[in-house]
Amino acid sequence: MPAKRFVFVIKDLYGGGAERSLLYTADALRQRGNPVRVILLRDFVEHEIPEGLDIQNLAIHNRLTRAFNNVLIEKWQAKRIAKELETFAPDVVLSCSADKITRHIRHSGLYFWIKSDISAKFTDLEKRAKAFAKAKRFYDGRRVIAVSQGVKDNLLEVVGLEPASIQAIYNPYERAPFLELAKKPLAVPGGDYLLHVGSFEPRKRHDRLLRAYRESGVTTPLVLLGKGESAPRIRAMIKELELQDLVILGGYQTNPYPFIASAKALILTSDAEGLPRVLIESLMLETPVVSVDCPSGPREILTGSLADFLVPLEDEAALANAIKRMDAHPVRVKEVHYRPFLKETVLPQFEAL
Repeated sequence: MPAKRFVFVIKDLYGGGAERSLLYTADALRQRGNPVRVILLRDFVEHEIPEGLDIQNLAIHNRLTRAFNNVLIEKWQAKRIAKELETFAPDVVLSCSADKITRHIRHSGLYFWIKSDISAKFTDLEKRAKAFAKAKRFYDGRRVIAVSQGVKDNLLEVVGLEPASIQAIYNPYERAPFLELAKKPLAVPGGDYLLHVGSFEPRKRHDRLLRAYRESGVTTPLVLLGKGESAPRIRAMIKELELQDLVILGGYQTNPYPFIASAKALILTSDAEGLPRVLIESLMLETPVVSVDCPSGPREILTGSLADFLVPLEDEAALANAIKRMDAHPVRVKEVHYRPFLKETVLPQFEAL
């Protein structure tokens, strides 16, 4: 297949799995001989930039544009991006978390890369309706890539999106770099421990995790890695449940992989995800997983022998039981469990756009 020119557009590279997966996808396509450029709207970078990857910061998202944020500002920002596209002449443009601006761009190869389940983000009916209307305004009649089949199905069946085209393409992964990162010397807890990796925000449902962990009765410590707005509430709940001697707050780790590789199991308890990369990364490091069956992604990841540790979203008793069973007899992870997400499987799908 002949090389294609790719541009990725994203607001910034400040934390988060979406930013990490974009960098990896961009660099993996570059390594396969495709010219690639990543366009940032502001210079907020928390991730390590792969050597040789072309990053262009347009500096068009700042205090001034936020203060006077309106459609005219968006269109001005879009023109700046369009000018950069004219210079690079990409075949494919992937917009990630910058859609409010890139929706004003008309490019034959523009795709909107949706990495989360819009339908599961809101419980308030009014906010949900507004979010659906916004999604339709942005994406109806446009080309869309969903990060999982679950996200694709929900966009079509729940949100009611009417795109020009839509397809599900997983985030691509290469196992070797994660194995190398996992070998980095870090102060990982000694002995067995269970692990949760995720931002401290309501959607991640640390309350569900802590209640189920307590109900499970296991004495294997639980390590929480992350940062965010819910930190005070999480600390308070640890005290309320009298888990101070068992739960360890490990902070935010730019390299969480030594922690994942050494964990007895990883647990995910979110209300909603897109395609939770932490589950895939855990499996590639041969660390088994317990997860709630939230929309969307976990059901597509925990297959075969792993499916027994996928529990109903609101069933905390089942979650506690799964934690207890995993703690007693950790399941063995095999290559077949993570093969669909390897770059050899996924990257040709991007190149075929």
